[in-house]
Amino acid sequence: MDSFWDWFWLLVWWFVFFMYLVLLFQIIGDLFRDRSLGGWGKALWVVGLIFLPFLTALIYIIARGHGMAERQMAQLKETQAATDAYIRQTAQTSPASAIADAKKLHDQGVISAEEFAQLKAKALA
Repeated sequence: MDSFWDWFWLLVWWFVFFMYLVLLFQIIGDLFRDRSLGGWGKALWVVGLIFLPFLTALIYIIARGHGMAERQMAQLKETQAATDAYIRQTAQTSPASAIADAKKLHDQGVISAEEFAQLKAKALA
């Protein structure tokens, strides 16, 4: 490793290897995310990735690349929806606003005095 070009090509090959690993993990993640593909199909793809990794990765991207993007977007939307639901669930309003809302419902006759008392006790707890 005495010349600049030796170092340059080493850097290029490390970059190509890193890209291959990222692609390999994306393919394996997509295989196990896909619910329409059976266990034997997944096993065949994994065996292909072990014995003929570059060819199998290329074939997988060509054959299933479009579905790969759709499954990843569906996973992202599902994760975002779960995160939003968790935030809505844990983000509580102040006790004063909860009591005010319960009072409005009680004044409108939607809830009884007992239900209002329960809501008030829950908000103050």
